[in-house]
Amino acid sequence: MKFNKLFLSIAITIGVCVSSQNAFSQTTEIAVVDSTSKKENRLKFGFGFGLSFVGGTNISLAPNLIYAVSNKVSIGGGIQGSYTSIKDLQNTTTFGANVITQYRPIRQLTTLLEFAELKVNTKTETPTGKVTDDYWDSALFVGVGWNINEKISIGAKYNLLYKEDESVYTSPILPFVNITF
Repeated sequence: MKFNKLFLSIAITIGVCVSSQNAFSQTTEIAVVDSTSKKENRLKFGFGFGLSFVGGTNISLAPNLIYAVSNKVSIGGGIQGSYTSIKDLQNTTTFGANVITQYRPIRQLTTLLEFAELKVNTKTETPTGKVTDDYWDSALFVGVGWNINEKISIGAKYNLLYKEDESVYTSPILPFVNITF
């Protein structure tokens, strides 16, 4: 008799719990994920390059990694290198690193704030011979780019720290093209 009462109590308790689960529990929605949908990757590899012929030739390459904090804000960093030449006067090679913050107020427009620290090697032709110089140069850029699509952006950036006689850049304004993968 005790066995039957215990068995009956357990059965009733399980039955009440199972039948009243929806009445006393929190509502849970189950999201159905389409296996064909592509999940957006927040970490993107980018490759920037610049080309300028203002006052000479400036070619720069800058691979970077960018992390999308949100749909509008991205942060990242990268390495960069450039070659600058003023015909028959000076050749400069730079290598360094940069950190970048991007803000997209609208889908077609990207604004940026970028800080770069560069190791500069310069060779200058003078009447007395070649003069070489090694030093570090800092650049703080603000810029804007037009997003042609989700992967390609073109624009220009302005170096706030530009000094005509001291900066490695031939101009404070540098055009850029950035491609992300």
